[in-house]
Amino acid sequence: MTSNILVLGGKGKTGRKVVERLTKRQQNVRVGSRSEAIPFDWENRATWADALDGMDKVYIAFQPDLAVPGALKAIEELVKVAQQKNIKKLVLLSGKGEREAELCEQVVVHSGIDYTIVRASWFNQNFSESFFLDPILAGHVALPMAQAKIPFVDTDDIADVVVEVLMNEGHDGKTYELTGARFLTFEEVVADIAKATGRDIAFTPISLPAYTKMMEEVGVPSDYVWLINYLFSEVLGNKENEVIAHGIEKVLGRAPKDFSEYVRETAATGVWTPTT
Repeated sequence: MTSNILVLGGKGKTGRKVVERLTKRQQNVRVGSRSEAIPFDWENRATWADALDGMDKVYIAFQPDLAVPGALKAIEELVKVAQQKNIKKLVLLSGKGEREAELCEQVVVHSGIDYTIVRASWFNQNFSESFFLDPILAGHVALPMAQAKIPFVDTDDIADVVVEVLMNEGHDGKTYELTGARFLTFEEVVADIAKATGRDIAFTPISLPAYTKMMEEVGVPSDYVWLINYLFSEVLGNKENEVIAHGIEKVLGRAPKDFSEYVRETAATGVWTPTT
């Protein structure tokens, strides 16, 4: 069966991989992005109806995170458009252990549309495609919550799960939590990357207020400063989130990609090698 599938965040960390995989399966894929011929812009709700028009299913990856103020209202309004456009299935990418994100989940759950919720732990790719990359390149990573144990998950695994639940009705009405198979601290992550790249990368534990001040001083946008504060204090600071989940095994019948494999693959691309 061929479906018309809209991938919101279709050029992001998970979305672009979902697009690639769906395209290989000969699905009709529309990329949800501001730069597309039929644009989708979270900041311009006038674009939403046209982007959803003619679609059967939608993958929702909200930017920057479902925890941020305004996300709940956006998801509520998107679901209304999805109902008007007779969308048959919604797959929502959510954050594991984020109470605010779970409110957004409930909007999807009670929409009357078939759904699957995918709750992911922190991405491996935060170290190669996001806010941790610059400190790694600089050779000095300073982070709070240094001893937090995090079961990082790879976006390849997330994309594989998303595609499977989009294509298979057997996952309708279910919520899957996705994590890696083991815990790592930030210090262990930095050590792994240093070893794989043959570089000296220092790690320094700092307080959250000091980290916040550092972000503000280098001009990090205020909404990202808020989000990082939230993630470190509410998510990493909650011991209940130190749990290995098995959603990847349940959906795909295989183990998650290990962090060491991610590190080897990423080091080989040169993204962690300074250019000067």
